[in-house]
Order: sequence, then C-alpha cells, then structure tokens
Amino acid sequence: MAVTPQRATLRSQWLGQQLRELRDERGLMIKEVAEYLQRDPGTVSRFETGFYPIRRPDLMALLDLYGVSQPRQRDALLALSQDVWQKGWWDGYATDVVGSLVDYAWLESRATHIRSFAAIVVPGLLQTPEYASAVIKTNDADATPDQVERWHELRMNRQQVLEDEKPTMLTAVFDESVLRRQVGSSQIMCGQLRHLEQCAGNPTVNIHILPLRAGTPAGTYGSFEIFELPSPFPQVAYSETMAGGVYVESPDSDRFIRTYDGHMSRALGQAESLELISKIAEEWQ
Repeated sequence: MAVTPQRATLRSQWLGQQLRELRDERGLMIKEVAEYLQRDPGTVSRFETGFYPIRRPDLMALLDLYGVSQPRQRDALLALSQDVWQKGWWDGYATDVVGSLVDYAWLESRATHIRSFAAIVVPGLLQTPEYASAVIKTNDADATPDQVERWHELRMNRQQVLEDEKPTMLTAVFDESVLRRQVGSSQIMCGQLRHLEQCAGNPTVNIHILPLRAGTPAGTYGSFEIFELPSPFPQVAYSETMAGGVYVESPDSDRFIRTYDGHMSRALGQAESLELISKIAEEWQ
C-alpha cells in the first residue's frame, strides 16, 4: 500500500517558525532542547519545520524553557497550537485535492477580510455551480467525473464563509475581461453575472470592475488574493499557478497589497460596477 507523504500545513509551519525563532533568541541548540524535553533531536526538528506539530504539554514546557512569560504571547502560541490540531470540514477533502488547496480553504475560514483581484475568471467564492463546473473541467480536462464532483463540492462548500454568523468580508476587483470572457455557454455567463449582482447585495461583499479603458494596470502578474487574518497569524497573499499555489507572508506580501491598491484606484465604484455588470449580462442573453 502506498504511503501518503506527510505534509506540513501552513499553520503548523507558522508555529514551528515561531518556536525556532524563540530557540535562536535563547541561543539553544536543538540537541539541548531535545534533552530538556526528553525527546529525540529529530522530533524537535520536525516540531520546528511543522512536519510534526507539537502537542500542548511539550509546547508549554518549551515556553517555560524559552522564558515566554507574557500572557498575551503565551496565549497566542497556545491558540495557534490548538488550531494546528483542530480539524475542519475542508480536511475531509485532503485526499482529493492538493494540500495547498486545503490550506486555502482554511485561510478563507479564518480570514476577517479577503481582497481578491480576478484577471481571468470569477473568484471561486462568487462562482455559480454551472460556471464553477465549466472552470474545473477546463483546468483539469483529464479528471474523472468523480474527481470533478469532489472538487466542485469543495468549491461550493467554501462559499459558506460568506454566509456564516460572522461572515468573511470580501472585496473583489475584476478585470472587465472576466465579464466578457466566455466560460461555458452564453446562458452560464448570463447566470454568473446576474449572480454577481445578487452577491453585491450582501453587505460584506464589495465588487469593483477595472474597466478596459482604465489604461495600463498596476501590475500584469494575473490573479491573486490577500488574506487578512486575526492574531497570531500573519497576513498572507496567494497566487495560483499551473505548478501549484504560492503563499507569501508579510512583509513580502506588501508587494501584492501595493498592486491591489493600484488596481482598486483605477477601478469603478460599486454602483458603476454593478451597472456595467448588468449591461454585459444583457449582452450574454
């Protein structure tokens, strides 16, 4: 039986990174920490890389060893540790999708605000079932019907973050070409644009269109998202490529923020954007 390679999640990597920084600040070697915990040095190394998330008793012992006495810092690290081990609905898809997509769904669930720039297609959180199916089949033409069904199910389930009791705020900037680029049938496109109009009625969803007449864009690197997360998590930017998703943490994510702000400064206001969406939807009828 094939063994699935162990993968370090984003949150376990973040916890491990902070533990490594605390150890370095104290000038301790991994061997010394291992002796204190009565663990193998390799285990401590895996704690720090995130491949084996640390358990609460070991974490509390390390916080004592590293002299972390401030309640706020201790509580933040303990909360992060709890999040590392906590399972979410998205983990049920771990065997069906690449690990980076499971991390992506987790980020959406934790984010207080998502800023999205769409250059090619409508963002997943705002896609209709029909549009999403067309996108998935286009990107993965060799996928089996069962795979397409599972990926589609995951995409639709992700949208619940916009309807939760404390919904995630979403601010999306679309290049106008997204509205004019046919994905699936004309009927699918019309339905998708009408759906965007409905989504914009949600007080936590803001949609802006970057018109073709706006001139040179602030950047030409394609679609990306920026996730604003509560403490102790860093701000994260995400960009998808054919080789997989790329996550960039603060302060390196600042470049994404500058580009996003540049796109937003050239985009139409929400009212004008909705007028344009409605006009193009009529063209698809």
